[in-house]
Amino acid sequence: MSSTAIPKRVALHRNPATDSSMPSSVSASPFDSPRQSPSSTSLSSMGSESEVKPSKMLDTYGNEFKIPDFTIKQIRDAIPAHCYHRSAVTSLYYVFRDMAILASVFYLFHNYVTPETIPSMPARVALWTVYTVIQGLVGTGVWVLAHECGHQAFSPSKVLNDTVGWICHSLLLVPYFSWKISHGKHHKATGNLARDMVFVPKTRSQYASRIGKTIYELSELVEETPIATATHMIGQQLFGWILYLLTNVTGHNNHEKQPEGRGKGKKNGWGGGVNHFNPSSPLYEAKDAKLIVLSDLGLLMTGSILYYVGSTYGWMNLLVWYGIPYLWVNHWLVAITFLQHTDPTLPHYEPEVWNFARGAAATIDRDFGFVGRHIFHGIIETHVLHHYVSSIPFYNADEASEAIKTVMGSHYRTEAHTGWTGFFKAMWTSARTCQWVEPTEGAQGESKGVLFFRNTNGIGVPPTKITAQ
Repeated sequence: MSSTAIPKRVALHRNPATDSSMPSSVSASPFDSPRQSPSSTSLSSMGSESEVKPSKMLDTYGNEFKIPDFTIKQIRDAIPAHCYHRSAVTSLYYVFRDMAILASVFYLFHNYVTPETIPSMPARVALWTVYTVIQGLVGTGVWVLAHECGHQAFSPSKVLNDTVGWICHSLLLVPYFSWKISHGKHHKATGNLARDMVFVPKTRSQYASRIGKTIYELSELVEETPIATATHMIGQQLFGWILYLLTNVTGHNNHEKQPEGRGKGKKNGWGGGVNHFNPSSPLYEAKDAKLIVLSDLGLLMTGSILYYVGSTYGWMNLLVWYGIPYLWVNHWLVAITFLQHTDPTLPHYEPEVWNFARGAAATIDRDFGFVGRHIFHGIIETHVLHHYVSSIPFYNADEASEAIKTVMGSHYRTEAHTGWTGFFKAMWTSARTCQWVEPTEGAQGESKGVLFFRNTNGIGVPPTKITAQ
């Protein structure tokens, strides 16, 4: 078995208006389904739906899925010992490097992209737009380094890790300790439909409820328009991160089961009492209260600095200098996280079937070229490894990733072969394809607890046909 196995992708595009069991392949484009791989096995070659064995688990593309059977010990033992080494000097170098780039870019544009040096306003607007993009990219790199601190991958010193992480995240209006705690819970329950903390997919009934339909109608619905998909994506990219902090959108909503009872009567959404700023939020335990307040203090300090800058130098300047780059950082954060955990090949598990090794394998690596490797510090390219051992620093993650592939085999998922353009195409593909999760039709036993993405857009394996009783 190849250690770098890439899951087969079957470009199945159904016509939901007709009940054909012989889907046809279509060419790949940002507005259509993926292209069929010549080496892939389509459902056409497997016969009609009635011939699919009930015990088979099929991902969205129709590829057979088998539950991982390796252990976390096997994963950890496969990683060379030196990959676990964390260097404060190396990590601090990257922080100072990124901060220096941010400061240098601001200095150059502030002093040389002015009416005196560039009289043309359209030219200045274009250049300042480039400024916001650059600062957004580098700012995302700083965000990733603070993320390293939260996982204690920055250095052997917890004090240094939390100090640097608190400063860097606060400067980006991120509540460091609040996010660190909830993110840690995400790592402990990745792929668990009842306990995961981010991009938890909707089940069939939840999705039907959201669009005002019954679960029986989903397989009969007409295709969602590309405009509707694009509108949803724009909203997700602009406001997804802020809404997650404020309302826990995309996180689990089982707060009533919180052991301390802090989740009683609380639910996701506006006014539901679940957010990343309130020490009494059910996302945290009572012992975390001081850390939540410290996180809020960091935001208050940064907000005060921003208010001073805006009132002194102009609010439009603040918008260009900080506001728009901040939105770019949010965009990249949401895009990266979404595509790490949302893909037609990924399973999700009911709690009784889930375990840590299985959940950590329900992630996928991608490639974002120079930006991914050198500005985003490899967070896109080595995320599978990160879910198994999150304390390994990013500069050792490539070697560690290669090591665990020998254990994971075909369960290691990567789209690195699609390059940086594939990253953007995957956003569209996942948005069109990954609408809700459900078990494979006819699944029995443990297989019933393994759920895969299905959709109303005629892509891939059809939704299970359910008739009203």
